[in-house]
Order: sequence, then structure tokens, then C-alpha cells
Amino acid sequence: MCEQKATEIPTETQFVPGEVDELCVNAIRFLAIDAVEQAKSGHPGMPMGAAPMAYVLWTRHLRHNPRDPRWPNRDRFVLSAGHGSMLLYALLHLTGYDLPLEELQRFRQWGSRTPGHPEYGLTPGVETTTGPLGQGFANAVGMAIAEQYLAAHFNREGFPLFDHFTYVIASDGDLMEGISHEAASLAGHLGLGKLIVLYDDNDISIDGSTDLTFTEDVGARFAAYGWHVQHVDDGNDLAALDAALWQARAEEARPSLIIVRTHIGYGSPNKQDSPAAHGAPLGPEEVRLTKRNLGWPEDRTFYVPETVYRHMRQAVAQGQRLQAAWEALWTRYQEVYPAEAAELTRWLHRQLPQGWDEALPVFEAGKAVATRRASGAVLDVLATRLPELIGGSADLAESNKTHPKGRAAFSRTNRKGGYLHFGVREHAMAAICNGLSLHGLRAYASTFLVFSDYLRPSLRLSALMEQPVIYVFTHDSIGLGEDGPTHQPVEHLASLRAIPNVVVLRPADATETVEAWKVALEREEGPTLLVLTRQSVPVLDRQRLAPAEGVRRGAYVLKEAQGTLQAILLASGSEVHVALAAAEQLEAEGIGTRVVSVPSWELFKQQEPAYQTSVLPPDVTVRVAVEAGVEQGWEQWVGCQGRIVSLEHFGASAPGTVLFEKFGFTPERVAGEVRALLEQTS
Repeated sequence: MCEQKATEIPTETQFVPGEVDELCVNAIRFLAIDAVEQAKSGHPGMPMGAAPMAYVLWTRHLRHNPRDPRWPNRDRFVLSAGHGSMLLYALLHLTGYDLPLEELQRFRQWGSRTPGHPEYGLTPGVETTTGPLGQGFANAVGMAIAEQYLAAHFNREGFPLFDHFTYVIASDGDLMEGISHEAASLAGHLGLGKLIVLYDDNDISIDGSTDLTFTEDVGARFAAYGWHVQHVDDGNDLAALDAALWQARAEEARPSLIIVRTHIGYGSPNKQDSPAAHGAPLGPEEVRLTKRNLGWPEDRTFYVPETVYRHMRQAVAQGQRLQAAWEALWTRYQEVYPAEAAELTRWLHRQLPQGWDEALPVFEAGKAVATRRASGAVLDVLATRLPELIGGSADLAESNKTHPKGRAAFSRTNRKGGYLHFGVREHAMAAICNGLSLHGLRAYASTFLVFSDYLRPSLRLSALMEQPVIYVFTHDSIGLGEDGPTHQPVEHLASLRAIPNVVVLRPADATETVEAWKVALEREEGPTLLVLTRQSVPVLDRQRLAPAEGVRRGAYVLKEAQGTLQAILLASGSEVHVALAAAEQLEAEGIGTRVVSVPSWELFKQQEPAYQTSVLPPDVTVRVAVEAGVEQGWEQWVGCQGRIVSLEHFGASAPGTVLFEKFGFTPERVAGEVRALLEQTS
């Protein structure tokens, strides 16, 4: 990567506050006020106080092109304080994005592109879905990592293809949430100098003054994290805001926090600096008084002076010039570095290279292999084929088997490293992976299945944004053994299967694990969860049983019944082996038993009805499902006459084999359930 020049700071601020600036700031404020008032819901106070900092950032520093919100080298802007969404919508509208005034007038209404909180993929220019506090902050850390990673891989001397900043506006609430602490700590450790956070320090939360709960020295905390910290004491001081942003841009070795003292509900005579301005309309009379106070026409709503449009829509021409210069650079780059250009094009289009799945490991039938180890062997190969696949583990690399052999770690001194040591920071890890994915990389995150609880809000946003983040969850059941019930997941599979757009894959053996990774990398519609064993399980003999390609269909007939089909056993993961052993006992008694491996409910539901009924014929009602977790949901597959061998309580500390026996996950128990059902139906 070529060396980057330090940002030049004007010796004297070039920002000259004047009438047009005041008009623009107030236009942002009153678009927010009017939209919230018309919707009769929303958060007017934050946009009113933060409008000046947003205006300075968007007109003086943010490099973007409203005509092409997907330009690769644009600066990223994240409104982590997503409740103040009208601030962002006003900026997008005024600077010329495809967001007409009519959409602002339909704020929070059915079918509009201005929902209550910003949603990625719905509104042009929205980089990530925010609202759950702290998430946007952590997403931005992922975006900043992605910029550095891309620059390290593709920039060449004279060709700074990737050279952009990630900006955030965060609130008091964002910085209270634990996820922001995790993410800020890692960002400081990594020295992400192109990450700049504007902290809207207005001292007000829903319950009242932040003095109720939040009296720490935020600046000292961030300084301790290794951040560059500045203070702007007057959030309306445009020149001071501008100077602070220049200073932040000049800081190359540390991320920057600019603490801006603002007034929530600024300009409202009766609600400024009050919780009343936070999450409810000001009310018609207070809106009128606020407009009078700030010199705005009292009888007009959604009013934007033509001067404001002319000034702020300079962003269109400026953005087009910036992008044109970049595209000229890109054209020359393609000529000088054709191989690198072709590879970058593949990355940006999320295309898998030809032959990417060749030479994946093949496992010997009968050999005992933990599916987490099989996954690690797959990842070792994938890492050599897919450098855009970046991720890591929450301090469990050896346990999760997610640090590919030979792959260096991303660090202050090696931005090219493709492995991320997240530390014990599950929540931030998942949100950072969302940021990596939103920036265009392929991201994976890993921890124990039981600790999916720590990252669930971020995983939910992966699903909401349809980001193909891969989650590698190991130690998937009581089979992990002696660590005991604190580490043994029971309810987790059911809860994760409940999230829309998520595909949960729990492979039965090493060969199914290979297929699960293939499915995960080919999916683009949302996150894929690989749920893997700590304990070893036999590699199934595919000469005798069905091919593992059936994983792609979610459920498949692994072993067909001998003779007349009388019973069906369904199972996922390690319990498939219990079902196979039970089927052998039943077949020895002349009971024709089919075994269905069910690695993914979601994929099976996507299959055509004819396939589903071929796997689970409706006339075969003797069905038993086996899974070492709560039974919730399995009734849809076994029917009202079927039975479920499940775990409806927490585990215990003992070897996994002992727990399976003590809690009834044995071939004898499963076979007995089938016999009992047959007796009932005879």
C-alpha cells in the first residue's frame, strides 16, 4: 500500500459563518420538526440540537456523490443515534439524493422511504440500519477496518483507490450501551485513524438528565481506549466544529472522538434541554413558538428556501467531480494492474472465483471428527481461495477452529491480515462484521453457541439488513460435556430459528459440514449460522448412505427403510447418529425405518411441496424427532401424532457421553418411542 499523505489543515479556518449557513441549519431543523409533527410521532429534539455539526460535516468534509450512493470510495456516514432519523433524511433530501420532499412528508407512514429509524436498502444514502443504540457505532468500526483492508490489498503507489473516512454521529445513549464500549476499545487498539465520531453530548435521555445514570468522564474513557479526543463547547459554533473535524482528519494513528456540547430541542422556548423534546412531537403551539424564536416562517410547513437548495445541492456537482476523478484513477489502474483490477471487481460484485470449492477436504468414512474441526479444515482451504473472507473469533480461535492456517492477523502494523482477534467482545464482533459486510467484504464471526445470546441484537440486524454474515457457533449441545450448564445451549437453536432471514445449519458429520460452508458462501439473502459440535462424531459412509449434497435442501433421506416404510426418525447434528443407531435396532425387529437428516429447517421450508412430501410422506404418521435442545418447533415436522426426544431443562457437568445417556439421547430411548407410537396406531 502506498503511503498516505497527512491531511492538510487550513492555517486559518476557511469556514465563514453567514446567513446562508444559518438558513441551512434551520432548514434541517424545521424539516425534522415538521415531519415529526405531521407524523404525530418521532424524535425532534436530537435533529434540532445536532443540525449544526451535521451541516458542517456534510457540506465541508463528507466526500460523497448523491447521484451514486454506492460509489466505492465514498466516505461512510453512520447515524448511530438512529432515533434522530429525520436529521439524516433532511440531509439526504437537501444534498440531492433520490429522496423527494414528499417522502419526508410521509415520515413514518406505510410504504414511505422515511421509516422511524434508518433502514439499509430502503432509503438511498443510508449506509446501515440503526436505532438499537450502539449498533451503528460498532458497524462503523467494521467499515473503518474494511477501508484499511481494501487499501492494503489494492492500493498501489499513485493509486489510492481506497482512501476514505467513516463518520459517525452518536448520542449519549449510544455511549451508554455496552456494545459501544467493546467496539471503541477494539478501534483504539487497532488504531483506526479514519474513524471519526461526533458525540452529540446533550445531557438528556428519555428518563431525564443523564446525571441520573451517566456521570463518567467520557473523554477520559476514550483517551484510555487510545482515541484522539477533542471538545467543542458550543454545538452551534460552526467554525469550531469545522476546525475539530480538520484536526480529526489529520490524526492518522488514532480514531477520533469529538465531544460536542449541544442542546436537545434547540430553539424551542419551552422544551429545549428537556426530555419532552426527545421522543414526541413538540406540539403545534410549540412549533409556532420555535419558528418565531429562530426567525422561520410560522405559517409554512416543510419550507426550504431556494438559497438552501442552491447551497446544499452543490454536493451533487462536487460529488460527481470526486467520483469522476476516482473513476479516471480506476481506469488507469485497470491498465497498469489488470490482475489486481479483475480481483477487485470480483470482490466488489461479491462473486466467488471459479473453482473456489475445489480441493475442499474429504473425510474418511468411519473416522471420528468433531464438526468444529471439519469446519476449521474447510476454512483453511477457503482462506487461500477467498482473501475477501475476513473474520475471527471472540477469543476462542483454538476452540472454534476459525483462525485459518497461515493467515496473518489484522493489526496496527498489518492491515492486510485477514484474521480479526475480536477479544471477548461477542456483541461488538457481530456488529463489526455487519460493517465489514455492508462495506462489501465477506465476514464471519465465531463463538460458542451459548454465547449467541451476547450477540443476538447484532445478528438480528444482520438478518434485517439481509447481510450474508457467516456465524460459526461451536460447542452446540450438552455434548460439550464437563463445562456444565452455563456453557451448554438448550434453548438457543429454537430462538435462532425464530429470526426471519436466518438459515441455521447443524451438520451431522464432517461431510455435511463441508456442504454447509458451501451453502453459507453462496447465500446472499441473510446470515447463515453453522452450528457445530465440540465432541467427535463418526464420518458417515456415503457409499451406504445418501450423499451429503442433500444438505442444500435442508432435510433429506439419509437412510431409507428396508421394506415397508413404517416409521421416520428425524434429527440434526450429532443426534443423527443416535437416530441411525435406533433405526438399526428397529430394522432388526422388522420395523421399516427411514432416517432423515435435518440440518436446516429454513432450507427445507424453501423446497417445493413435492420434495417435502417425498421426504416426509403424510401417510407415515409414526415420526420421532431427536435433538438435544428444547422441542419447540419440531412439532411442525413430526405432526400431532409424533414424538420428540428433547431437553426441556438445563444440562449438567459431566462427560458428554454420560449426559447423552442420563438425559435419554440413546438409541434405546428413541427406538422405544417408535415402538410406543406403533402400538398406539395398531
